[in-house]
Amino acid sequence: MNTHIPSDGAERDEQASPTGTDRVYEAVYQAVLEHRLAPGQRLREEEMAVEFGVSRTLVRQALQRLAQDQVIELTHNRGARVPMPSLEDARHVFEARRMVECEVARKLGGQLAPAQLAELQALARAETEADQRGDRAEAIRLSGEFHNALARMYGNPVYMRLLMGLMPTTSLLMARFKLHGGQVCVAHKHVDLISALLKGPAPAAAEMRKHLQELEQSLAGSPPPQKRLRDAFAHYRGGPPAPGANNPI
Repeated sequence: MNTHIPSDGAERDEQASPTGTDRVYEAVYQAVLEHRLAPGQRLREEEMAVEFGVSRTLVRQALQRLAQDQVIELTHNRGARVPMPSLEDARHVFEARRMVECEVARKLGGQLAPAQLAELQALARAETEADQRGDRAEAIRLSGEFHNALARMYGNPVYMRLLMGLMPTTSLLMARFKLHGGQVCVAHKHVDLISALLKGPAPAAAEMRKHLQELEQSLAGSPPPQKRLRDAFAHYRGGPPAPGANNPI
């Protein structure tokens, strides 16, 4: 599963069992990415403690970390909620993503190793299959994993952290404003991007810019309905993988 870089930047043992705080953190992060939590949804400590079988103290610790990483909002006397980014936020987010990801594509253009190409093709294929069987959350997850894989291949850890920080807001923008709903990216666009990466730096950067511009221009719809927290977290009730496990970046 595509997991977030810890806020302290420290590497964690991939074989270690996640703590209760880690489990809550990863579940909320993934639920935001996968549109299981709606923009503006309240995250009540007591309800989350019951859902994850942990103390309110551990839930509070996870929420504080999530707020530090700007995945959620945490305000005094009002508690935690999923942010509600605006279209003005979208302009800033996509401007930053173009700066990072167009440079990533430019560097990788014409330089992909066979193993890297195979990985990207497998992700695009899996995304297409998830979309065709109607597994929207999985398609969204794989879409983010595709972009994160490119950042990892670029090899700059600062770019990786920047992109990981932009992903939750991107997903919330798509959940709130994307016309007719739909997944964050479209699988065949990733196939086009792979083709451009094989052609060289300039075509790769141009295709990435086009891809991100199309995503930004798709923002026009109405907000989705909110789910009950028990429904939003049902997928993670057994606990998501330990942070870093099967992490594409």
